[in-house]
Amino acid sequence: MSDATLHATSPDPDDFAVQIADQVESFLVAVSEVAKGDEPDSAVPFLLLEVSQLMLAGGRLGAHEDIVPEERYEADTGPDPDVDGLRENLARLLEPVDVYSEVFDPYEPRRAPVPARISDDLADVITDLRHGMAHYRAGRTTEALWWWQFSYFSNWGSTASATLRALQSVVAHVRLNQPLEELDGLDTDQGMGDETLEFEAGKVMQEEIAGPLGMQTGQ
Repeated sequence: MSDATLHATSPDPDDFAVQIADQVESFLVAVSEVAKGDEPDSAVPFLLLEVSQLMLAGGRLGAHEDIVPEERYEADTGPDPDVDGLRENLARLLEPVDVYSEVFDPYEPRRAPVPARISDDLADVITDLRHGMAHYRAGRTTEALWWWQFSYFSNWGSTASATLRALQSVVAHVRLNQPLEELDGLDTDQGMGDETLEFEAGKVMQEEIAGPLGMQTGQ
């Protein structure tokens, strides 16, 4: 089923491609700006908004009929840009709410939760999106859409979904005035005990997140 059929929009496939590319580009620019750390107080709610909007593009790609590239072999886009700096900046910015617990596949029986990092996830998603954007900017529109759709199913869709849930949970804890639970040995900073981690996370919620959202947390 085509995206045009689903949403009763223009049947022109170029319009669909432009809309997806615009959403991808907006996400890439926005997360890069957040990672600069110029406005740390609004980082979490802003990332929540940006990942939510990206998931709309992912949903449209997922609902679209299979996109088949024009060439049998993928054209070389050159080396992928390094994202280590962005990853490290996000990790510093989001500490100590960077680490969260996630179930990799909800349909796999008895799958144990695993630790993940929002900073790692966002860097991973950006790598996939930039790869497709390289095709798009080179004029290979079908190749770009194919890559974004394929990598949505194989990687960045589930990664962004998990990140969205983590970010939403942080904001929900603030809005509902609920302290973060202990992280029970997840891969967090060494030397920080559970009680200290919970206390520090609460401070972050109050000082860096609740204020920009116009809320006051309990003392």
